Amino acid sequence: MALRINCSIQNTLSLLNPPLSSLRYRASPLKLKPQFRFGQNLSRGALFCTYATTDITPSNAEPFVLTTPLYYVNAPPHMGSAYTTIAADAIARFQRLLGKKVIFITGTDEHGEKIATAAMAQGSTPPDHCNLISQSYKTLWKDLDISYDKFIRTTDSKHEAIVKEFYSRVLDNGDIYRADYGGLYCVNCEEYKDEKELLDNSCCPVHLKPCVSRKEDNYFFALSKYQKALEETLDKNPNFVQPSFRLNEVQGWIKSGLRDFSISRAAVDWGIPVPDDKSQTIYVWFDALLGYISALSDDQEQPDLLKAVSSGWPASLHLIGKDILRFHAVYWPAMLMSAGLSLPKRVFGHGFLTKDGMKMGKSLGNTLEPNDLVNKFGADAVRYFFLREVEFGSDGDYSEERFINIVNAHLANTVGNLLNRTLGLLKKNCQSILVVDSSTAAEGNAFKDNVENLVDKARIHYENLSLSSACEAVLEIGNVGNSYMDQRAPWSLFKQGDTAAEAAAKDLVIILETMRIIAIALFPVTPSLSWRIYAQLGYSRDQFDAATWRDTKWGGLKGGQVMAEPKPIFGRIENQTEVEDKGKGVVAVGKTVKSKGKLKQAQEVAGA
Repeated sequence: MALRINCSIQNTLSLLNPPLSSLRYRASPLKLKPQFRFGQNLSRGALFCTYATTDITPSNAEPFVLTTPLYYVNAPPHMGSAYTTIAADAIARFQRLLGKKVIFITGTDEHGEKIATAAMAQGSTPPDHCNLISQSYKTLWKDLDISYDKFIRTTDSKHEAIVKEFYSRVLDNGDIYRADYGGLYCVNCEEYKDEKELLDNSCCPVHLKPCVSRKEDNYFFALSKYQKALEETLDKNPNFVQPSFRLNEVQGWIKSGLRDFSISRAAVDWGIPVPDDKSQTIYVWFDALLGYISALSDDQEQPDLLKAVSSGWPASLHLIGKDILRFHAVYWPAMLMSAGLSLPKRVFGHGFLTKDGMKMGKSLGNTLEPNDLVNKFGADAVRYFFLREVEFGSDGDYSEERFINIVNAHLANTVGNLLNRTLGLLKKNCQSILVVDSSTAAEGNAFKDNVENLVDKARIHYENLSLSSACEAVLEIGNVGNSYMDQRAPWSLFKQGDTAAEAAAKDLVIILETMRIIAIALFPVTPSLSWRIYAQLGYSRDQFDAATWRDTKWGGLKGGQVMAEPKPIFGRIENQTEVEDKGKGVVAVGKTVKSKGKLKQAQEVAGA
C-alpha cells in the first residue's frame, strides 16, 4: 500500500543527503515505523536549505533612518508611547528584511520645567529622576522585542554639544533674536498657546488644563521668515507629511500665518544653557528635536554636528503622535532650513488610543499600562493586536475582550493550529520528514500562486506603512492554508494509501512551506512567534536570523528535511468565563498565555 511513497522518500533522501563530513551535528539512526524504512542515517541539522545572505539593497545605499519621538520622562512609559515604538520596530524589521541598513533611533527627552517639577514631586533630583524613567523605557522596549539601534538621551554630553553648535549656526544666520513675550502658556506642552485654539477657561485642547499667563524675556526663532519656504516644500513634496489628512492640517496652520516662537526660558534651570547667556536655558523643543541628529554621533568621537549629519541624516521617517505634529512638520523643518541642513524625508503622524471607546486618563481610572499587557499576554500578542486592529494613522480602541478574541482567532487558531496539526500528521505518517522539495510538491498547483500574490500584497502594504493591511494579507495566507487542508483532507488520503498517500505527503509539504513563508512575512510584527515557527520547521537560529524578504519566494523547504517535534507555538488565552467554567476559580483574565515559547502565569493588572 505504501510502496510508491516509500520509494519517493527514499529516492529524495539519496539525492539530498550530504556527505557525513558536511553535517553540522553527528548523525544518529532514526527509529521509523515499518512501512517507512530508510537505508541511511539522518540528522536534524543536515538537510536545511541554505539561504542567501547577500543584501537585496547594495551595500553603498544610504541607510534607512527611522525615529520615534524622544519620549518625555515626566512619567513612566504609557501605551501610546509603546504603540508608536511597536509600529516603528515593525517598519525597521521590514526594512532590514529588504536588506537595507537600518538606523532605528529612539530615546528620551529629559529637560524642561515639567521634568524638574516631576522630580520634586517624587522627592528626587532631576538627574536621578531622568535615570530612573529612561531605564524604564529601555526595560519596556526589551520586553516588547524592540530592535532599536540608537537610544539617545538629551542629557547626554554629545547631545548638548550638538545642540549648542546647531544654535550657533541658526544665530549666525540671523534667525535668533531677544524680545519680551507674554501670553498663555501650557506647562504640559511646554508651549505658548494662541488664544483662538484654546477651549473654555483657557484650557489646552491636548491636556485639558488651564494655561497660565506668563511674560518673560526670551530668545526667539524667526519662524515667520520661513513661511513661504515651508509652503513651497509641502506643495512640491506632498508625501512629506502623512497621512494626507495630516498634511491638510499642517498646510492649514502655515497658511493661517506663522509666528516666531520662543526658544529659551529664563525661569527654568533644568536644561542646556544658551551659549553666551547662562541666565537662560534652551527651550525644550529646540533642544529635543536635535536628538534625532545627535543620536547619529559616534560615542567614541568628539561630538560634531556635521559628522553626525554625515552618519545618516536626513532621516527617512519620523514617526510621531498627532499631538506633536506641529513641532515636527513646521518648527523642525524651518529650524533645519535655517541651519542649512536637509529636511527629513517623511513625517508620519498616527492617531491616539482609547480604551473601551473612552479617552484614557488616571482620573478616569482606565489607563492602559503596557507593562501589564506584556506580562499578561506576551509581546507577540500585544504587538499583533495594536498593529492589526488599529489602522495606522487613525485613532484606535482597545478592549480586553476584543484583544483576547483577535489574538486567539488569528495567532492561536489560524496560524498556530495550522502548523501544529500539519506537523502532527507529518510525524504520524512520514516520521516528520519532508518527502519532496516544496517547489516540486506545488508543481501545477494554483495554491502556490495564491500564496505568492498575498506575499506581494503584504510587501506593498508594509512599504506604504499600511501595517494593519499587511497583517491582514499575511493572515489571509493562513486562511487559505487552512482551507486547503480542509479541502484536501490529507488524513483521509493517507488511509487510502498508494498515490493518494503520496499526494497527502506532498500536501503537508505545501502547508509547511506556507508556514515558512508566513513566519518571514509576519516577522516584522511578531518576531518571537516567527522564530518559534522556524524552529518547528527544523531550522537553526542562525538560519532564521539570515532570512530576508527574498526568502518569502516559494521553494525554501527541501525534501528530506526533518521537522521538530510538534508542539503549540502560541497558547490560546482563556478568558474569565472559560476559566470559571473549568472550575479553577481564577479571577484574572487568562490563566496561562504563551509568551516567548513558554507558558507564563498571567498577572493581575495593578490598579492605575
